[in-house]
Amino acid sequence: MTSLRTQLDEVDLVVVGAGIVGLAHALAAVERGISVAVVERDAGPRGASVRNFGHGCATAQDGAALRYAMAAREIWLGLAAEGVWARPTGTVVVARADDELAVLREFAELRGPDHVRLLDTAETRARVTLGDGVVGGAFLPLDVRVNPRQAAPALAAALAARGVRFHWATAAHTIGPGEVGTSRGTVRARHVVVAVGHDVDRHFPDLAADAGVARCSLHMLRVRDPHARPIEPAVLTGLSLLRYDGFAACPSLAAVRARFERDDPGLLDAGVNLMLTQLPDGDLTIGDTHAYASDVAPYRAEELDAVVLAETARLLGVGSLTVRERWRGVYAAAPEPFLIASPAEGVRLVSVTSGIGMTTALGLAPEVLQDLIP
Repeated sequence: MTSLRTQLDEVDLVVVGAGIVGLAHALAAVERGISVAVVERDAGPRGASVRNFGHGCATAQDGAALRYAMAAREIWLGLAAEGVWARPTGTVVVARADDELAVLREFAELRGPDHVRLLDTAETRARVTLGDGVVGGAFLPLDVRVNPRQAAPALAAALAARGVRFHWATAAHTIGPGEVGTSRGTVRARHVVVAVGHDVDRHFPDLAADAGVARCSLHMLRVRDPHARPIEPAVLTGLSLLRYDGFAACPSLAAVRARFERDDPGLLDAGVNLMLTQLPDGDLTIGDTHAYASDVAPYRAEELDAVVLAETARLLGVGSLTVRERWRGVYAAAPEPFLIASPAEGVRLVSVTSGIGMTTALGLAPEVLQDLIP
């Protein structure tokens, strides 16, 4: 048994959680010359930070999220020199209905040609092999992609090479001013950042309840690319327009929603955001669905996977897809997209409560630390 009175480490900043939000704060601290220790209950990144599309969807954000995302974009691309697979691939948004194309035209007017380039049908198909019904699209050139299975572990390795001390397989039991009590002893630090994703309620249940934090669970799959063709950009669809705040200002968005409510209400009920990215080995990550609850049931509904597979096959113009892997993603969700709180002196609780952690965390963290450590 480890005595909680044993001192495990002493640093300027201790970060609880080695997901992308925690790693982003460790990176921002190292950039400022601050000594850092990271405490993580698992043997490596295991949560939402490795169960996602690896899509830095900067352009479709709005408000503070857009600011964080654009800053994060530059940091991701800079990390490519340190072994992180990161590419300025852009995003193709596929329009398969006139109302979706109208939204993209309005979005292009709002953001301008540096951020949104409209595509005709042939140009859209030249970038992605698709099924019937494509009426056009848009290219978002500033978006980036990372390999979601490699990015967080590679970033952790790069941080370790810079001197960050990682305490893997170490659970945080107590968090307070100046120290974190763990399963291996106490870490003393002038400042503490708690970045535990959807488990914020495990440490600060009242704060989580006041912020309305829930768990969003997703059905995602890895499938063989039926066309065996490189797909450089991320690929979004009309359902994606309903899920990103950047499109909310487009007047035609209401028509898109009304059409899905009339013709395909089951897709909205399942919270489908039909999209895909290609892994470096050529397989496709496809998804996803969204369900919200205080906890995640241990059972996966096969019909939700079937919906994602059928809709993706239709998008790609094939009869069926070969599944390589299936998994459930889980992230924190709340009415506000970011939860930043000060539960104790010198302590910051930080959670991206909107499913855009990979997109925004690297830009969010420097602002949090500027407030915590002026």
